[in-house]
Amino acid sequence: MKKYIAEMIGTFVLTLLGCGTAVSLSCGVDTASVVGTAIAFGLAVVAMAYTIGGISGCHINPAITLGVFLSGKISAKDCGMYMVFQVIGALIGAAVLCVLAGCDSGLGANQLQNGIELVPGLVAEIVLTMIFVLVVLGATSKTNGATNNLAGLAIGLSLILIHLVGIHYTGTSVNPARSIGPALLAQGKAMTDLWIFIVGPFVGAALAACLWKVINLDKEAE
Repeated sequence: MKKYIAEMIGTFVLTLLGCGTAVSLSCGVDTASVVGTAIAFGLAVVAMAYTIGGISGCHINPAITLGVFLSGKISAKDCGMYMVFQVIGALIGAAVLCVLAGCDSGLGANQLQNGIELVPGLVAEIVLTMIFVLVVLGATSKTNGATNNLAGLAIGLSLILIHLVGIHYTGTSVNPARSIGPALLAQGKAMTDLWIFIVGPFVGAALAACLWKVINLDKEAE
């Protein structure tokens, strides 16, 4: 149970601090707000990786959990329970942000940005999640030897890069839990577009798991 609670706490922190920064900086109004939000999400992942990584692996993202499951690293039970507790954590994070900034602040919820059509938005979420989950699988692989001690940093930095690209299109999800929590409280367009931020990341995660199986040099080491 401790690892499930750890996932809940980690996703709570990611949602509160990442989405909270997006709200505080009015993400999207200028370049500085985009960069600041990207850094916030990345740093939140780094912080949690070195806090709960030894307990649960610090997935704090259903897409990562799916990728890890499809790679044969966790059981179906853990996969399902991780996802449930991640969504709970994201809901708590969004609720706290709702108290701080008001639900009408948008809560940093994901939605297709102005001028972005469905296909580009969905493709962005699929491809960016695929890259992100591939980084996670590679950085935490035993085949990387001593370098996997820096996995948390590599994953956090990659998330910053992914946000710098994706915010323009979707606000960047690559994490269904992070999208579900704020959307349920913010409602409106965030709820209408929510399926994109569930389907896209899950498809991307599945693709990443398939790619990892192809390029992984030593499957037995996993």
